[in-house]
Amino acid sequence: MPDEEVLEESVLNPVQPEIQDPLLRALLADEPATAAAPIDTPLEQSQAVPAEADEVDCVVIGLGAGGAPLLARLAMAGLKVVALEAGPWHNPGQDFATDEKAQAFLFWNDERLAAGHDPLAMGRNNSGTGVGGSTLHYTAYTPRPLPDDLHLNRDFGRGEDWPLGFEELEPYYEELERFLGISGPTPYPWGPARRTGYPLAPLPLNGAAQLMVRGAEKIGIRTSPAANAALSARYYQDGVGWREACTNRGFCQAGCSNGAKASMDVTFIPLAVAHGADIQPNSFVTEIERDARGRVTGVVYTQNGEQMRQRCRHLFLCAGSVETPRLLLLNELALTSGQVGRNLMAHPGLQVWGTFEEAVRPYKGIPGGLISQDTHRPADADFAGGYLLQSIGVMPVTFASQVARGRKLWGQPLRDYMRNYNHVAGINILGDCLPHADNFLELAEEKDARGLPKPRLHFTAQENEQRMNAHAEALMRRIWEAAGATDIWAFGRYAHVIGTARMGLSGDDAVVDADGRAFDVPNIYISDNSTFPSALSVNPALTIMALSLRTADKFLAQQRRRDS
Repeated sequence: MPDEEVLEESVLNPVQPEIQDPLLRALLADEPATAAAPIDTPLEQSQAVPAEADEVDCVVIGLGAGGAPLLARLAMAGLKVVALEAGPWHNPGQDFATDEKAQAFLFWNDERLAAGHDPLAMGRNNSGTGVGGSTLHYTAYTPRPLPDDLHLNRDFGRGEDWPLGFEELEPYYEELERFLGISGPTPYPWGPARRTGYPLAPLPLNGAAQLMVRGAEKIGIRTSPAANAALSARYYQDGVGWREACTNRGFCQAGCSNGAKASMDVTFIPLAVAHGADIQPNSFVTEIERDARGRVTGVVYTQNGEQMRQRCRHLFLCAGSVETPRLLLLNELALTSGQVGRNLMAHPGLQVWGTFEEAVRPYKGIPGGLISQDTHRPADADFAGGYLLQSIGVMPVTFASQVARGRKLWGQPLRDYMRNYNHVAGINILGDCLPHADNFLELAEEKDARGLPKPRLHFTAQENEQRMNAHAEALMRRIWEAAGATDIWAFGRYAHVIGTARMGLSGDDAVVDADGRAFDVPNIYISDNSTFPSALSVNPALTIMALSLRTADKFLAQQRRRDS
């Protein structure tokens, strides 16, 4: 158990403060922030905007987990591809400070309206902006779903089944784990036997994970180091080069400053650029153009205040489960099924916190260190599906905001509680969620700064989610009691917006087919977690990437058949 703070040179106490983010400098100096100087490296420079007359094979909108793998695959096949990303291109070594307030620029901070009995927190919880998308600030938990995650309806008579089987995704999981350099246990304790193990050993367990092991063992719950897309050792990545090992800095959600975390900007995007992909940052798409037959012919976007047009033969929407349906609704595309914006789901992410005598220092080490899938299908469950357990590492400002909301503390009582921050540890769940007619995304009458309707997300946890949370809270309290915690309390939350343009077997009740191709518009593909028919009881990033590669492969195979 960590019992003393060890400062990391150039990380917690930077020896070169001039390289830190300009917002952090402004906060420290109490003066207005100034724009960062342009980065003089090929990857960070915006490339020349193609002339309007230039038609490319493919345009990819969004460069997170759904867009970047696909972009690399298309570029490697020799296609002429342009990627449009709403946010900027960051330089991790210069832009990613060990300061969570300074790093707020990584989140999608445009206002999104939340409604329903359990309105969803947005911003850092659900999306990111910049070349790399939300992978810039994800915690890099990358467990595979278990095979029965894909057929809830078959097993429970509720929810929706996926139009493809686990065996179709498994080769992509293997490829991703090898390419990204996933750190994890071999063998993995849950699910079917695997043909290959993780390429790297697990990362060290942080304080919360060690305490969770202690409590879980006492009540008979198995645990294991989690699969994490951060390097436990220096790793050579094909097509990219050497990436350095994780320093256990603990501020993964503030951006990884040394490239150890497998965000898209240090993995698939360099590979795509090396094979000729054209990356256009700061490019916000507003219009999708069509011909008389209804096929997409190009997109209109704003780049640094100037309106641009890019013609294309195929369009890949990879903007996430809020912006993808928003674009479709704004442009009245792929609406025949009536499912665009419907079936909104969010993972139950209930957290249980406790205070310990030992020093935990929850900001240190990989946040997602430990996992248990013993609760994947609990024998005593009164709900459909299941959930997993994860230990939590948390940054101080994030935790203080949760204490204020969850315990209704403010002022001196909040300051008094936060004096125990270094002795606090948490566990959370990540559980399946069923689609429901009351949960959906729509366009509001209220406009954003660009004059476009804001998205409004309606979410109310239904009986299944409520029962799952109750089951999980009781179990997590038992774990912390067994570990010796005091002052145990729960914080309700939901993570990851999912399912707003789902895949299926028919255009009658789905937006895209199993390959990600829109039923209504044959040259539009969607690749992000909006296509998930069910939420899955694991973190979505690895499956988003797997579907991205699979969609690219299916598209390329179709083009080869057409050419022959």
